[in-house]
Amino acid sequence: MSRRTTMAPLLEKPQSESQPTLLRGLSLLDSVLLLVSGIIGSSIFLTAKDIAGPLPQPILFLLVWVLGGIVSLFGCVAFAELGSMFPDSGGQYVYLREAYGDLLAFLYGWMLFSVANGGTIAALAVASATYMGEIVPVISQQHLVLSALGLTLTRAHLVGLVLIAALTYVNVVGLRWGALLQNISTWTKFAAMASFVLFGLALGKGHWGNFSAQGSITLGLRPASFISAMGVALIAVFWAYDGWVYITWVAGEVKEPRRNVPRAMVLGILVVGLIYIAMNVTYVYSMPLDQIAQHETIAHAAAAALFSPRAARWLSATIAISCFSAAATCTLSGARVYLAMAQDGVFFKRMAVIHPKWRTPAFSLVGQGIWAGILTVSGRYDQLYTYVIYGMVLSYTLTVIGLFILRAKRPEIPRPYRCTGYPWLPAIYVLIGAAWTLNTILTRPAEAFWGTAIVLVGVPGYLYWKRSGRKPSPAA
Repeated sequence: MSRRTTMAPLLEKPQSESQPTLLRGLSLLDSVLLLVSGIIGSSIFLTAKDIAGPLPQPILFLLVWVLGGIVSLFGCVAFAELGSMFPDSGGQYVYLREAYGDLLAFLYGWMLFSVANGGTIAALAVASATYMGEIVPVISQQHLVLSALGLTLTRAHLVGLVLIAALTYVNVVGLRWGALLQNISTWTKFAAMASFVLFGLALGKGHWGNFSAQGSITLGLRPASFISAMGVALIAVFWAYDGWVYITWVAGEVKEPRRNVPRAMVLGILVVGLIYIAMNVTYVYSMPLDQIAQHETIAHAAAAALFSPRAARWLSATIAISCFSAAATCTLSGARVYLAMAQDGVFFKRMAVIHPKWRTPAFSLVGQGIWAGILTVSGRYDQLYTYVIYGMVLSYTLTVIGLFILRAKRPEIPRPYRCTGYPWLPAIYVLIGAAWTLNTILTRPAEAFWGTAIVLVGVPGYLYWKRSGRKPSPAA
């Protein structure tokens, strides 16, 4: 099996017509926007109910968002050192490969392709179409029944398929086009959320008295009960912060990656944290926490309380744009992981090809788009994703442990950025990640079992590709 060395990455080899390479075309700003867009999808508009329930006191409701950002930052600084060591496309896949070997890295990549990233693209595309239907009712009207296949598809599913196809095409024809689409949608999302916060706090019909405790007994709970309540709330918060790893997947196309990837990760998490706190302050201003705990779609309820039901309807456009922007980020970044796997000879051979004209992983993007479309049609993407959530958190934990392993195993590799607070900050992240994963296995054994089964289904494929000794074709 042909394999890249860490000291001479494939993407830094001289270009030639017979061996096209990816282009390093993403600036620091592009990278920060990619990370922020990938994190902020639909969760910030939905998760307040899950936090207000266990933590019915404003200061704790807001504090848990700060804690979630800090814990995520602990993981980021560890990933940032790894990113400065291995500035290749594939990111976390590469880090796991170098720390643990091919099999574990492959299983991570397989989990991404089969469910995690493919399912996320499907879910975000359909969610974007669904919220769009609030503005364009024809999208949400009627059902298309495919009885021959035993499937029932709404028009939102069909629009979701169109969005997936469009995102795939734009990213196939050039990195700059894909980044431009992502940047425009991200800035639009920023503008809409900033308007909601600024107009809501300045002109909205809210009340600052909602920030008082008003009889909450949370601070009076026993330490064990308090820790349990914080743990339950952090599940929703960690889900909302998930996605900061995306920038590592496209490191092979970032300008000055040893410097910009670490910077983008830290800056991105700080920006996301500020946005999340601002949005949640606006939610609390709009209504008391006991009311927040009753609303599944808190953003709609807050907009209706601050302005009018008509404003709540138009907020759907903001959520649709946010979901579309996040789907654009998933589409651009995920394909780079499968490219790295195929270049290592442990995935579909064709996905190792870089298009000679557009200099993109065109076949990896197309394969990803087709599979995301299949998951969309199946309607099982949400259910499948719940199975592998614990696996994703476990993969982050293992990667941070890999930082300790590589400090001992590969001390000679240049590290332009060294993990802030090493070894304490990454150690804290490992303890929290391990505890969260173990708690998930104990409290949700069925999901953990099926998530593990989905990952292990990839083992026969790994053995096949490994034995066949396939070497990637360098040209289209």
